[in-house]
Amino acid sequence: MIAAFLLVACTKTDEHAHVEGDASYTCPMHPQIVEGEPGSCPICGMDLVLVQKQKKEQKTASAYTCPMHPQIVQDKPGSCPICGMDLVPVKKQETGTTEASIMLSDNQIQLGNITTKAIQEGKVGSSTILTGRLVVDQTQADLISSRAPGRIERLYVKETGQPIRKGQPLYDLYSESLLTLEQEYLLALDQVKAFPGERQFASILDAAKRKLILTGLTNAQVNRLARTRRLDARITFVAPGSGTVTEISAAEGTYVSEGSPLYRISRFNSIWVEAELYAQEANQLKVGTLVEVSVPGSASPIKTKISFINPEFRQNSQVVIARASVPNPQGRLIPGTQATINLSAPVRQALTLPLDAVIRDSKGAHVWVKTGENTFSPRMVKLGEESENQVAITSGLQPNDTVVVTGAYLLYSEYVLKQGSDPMAGHGH
Repeated sequence: MIAAFLLVACTKTDEHAHVEGDASYTCPMHPQIVEGEPGSCPICGMDLVLVQKQKKEQKTASAYTCPMHPQIVQDKPGSCPICGMDLVPVKKQETGTTEASIMLSDNQIQLGNITTKAIQEGKVGSSTILTGRLVVDQTQADLISSRAPGRIERLYVKETGQPIRKGQPLYDLYSESLLTLEQEYLLALDQVKAFPGERQFASILDAAKRKLILTGLTNAQVNRLARTRRLDARITFVAPGSGTVTEISAAEGTYVSEGSPLYRISRFNSIWVEAELYAQEANQLKVGTLVEVSVPGSASPIKTKISFINPEFRQNSQVVIARASVPNPQGRLIPGTQATINLSAPVRQALTLPLDAVIRDSKGAHVWVKTGENTFSPRMVKLGEESENQVAITSGLQPNDTVVVTGAYLLYSEYVLKQGSDPMAGHGH
């Protein structure tokens, strides 16, 4: 009997010790009173009641990310190295999962403008974009120079940019040498009239007339001189062709010598586009290469061919000049305008996606693939050639895989915020 009593007492003592190790005692009226053993409340005197301690739950390890830049993920608190915002804690993805994925509601998909498309074969080819500039076509420019020494009495066109037409007066020149040529012409004309059968005098007259024509007088001016027989040392010179005045080198009252430049007149029915190339870029070009020229304000690119490549570097530089001629029948293209020149590579067939569907980071490139109803998983891919808005996928996807083409970055951000880790962590290049 005594042995049984001692056994029961020991058992209860062990149970009490176990309870005391895992329990605490508190006052029902004053819960701030917590004791590790039975007793009375020091405030009201009530007996303390037993309260089981809550088992400590193992907390899931947390990571920290930036709300504005979810690609920033760190293991401890801090600031975003991009914007400086405080990093916020997020739960890390539990290890042991076979594939990262994220599920969204229909409303989230609609608000995020997330659309998908089955990947298919398409045409793609890499292209090189060069920066160029529109310049005057020098084959369409005329330099007007003085044909005789003299003094500029009057300029009829004094501003650049003015359009002129053929035969329009440009300047008046006072020249003693021209007066002498006029006298010779009238003398030869009188000799022909006095001796109409003499070929010698006829040849002298033709030579005198050619001299006047070569000095810049028109046939109408020479005929008027023969008709009026009035000598004038002040001759009006006219434009030899139509165009736009792009340069004026003369001024009224100045003396000019024979050959002095006076005006430059350009026509803009065609125009040049020039681009500066480094040696490695020049190797991609040759005369006759097809290019597309895009100019601000132009509705569509202009297709043309490379017409000239400078065989030597520009002075004091390591660039060469490539040139193409661009038609400009309506005169809308203005010299000095910046332009872009697109050098297209040969096009080939491959699995293609829009450039916006691919996310690139330090680990490589990946896309988001639809794996179930409103469920998406990241997939590592290898990229091939790129065109203006398409990229070739060389591996990582199969034909007809459904890929997110808009909103891929939103999926990436949502995954990082929810899971606290990079969806492509552990993937190699």
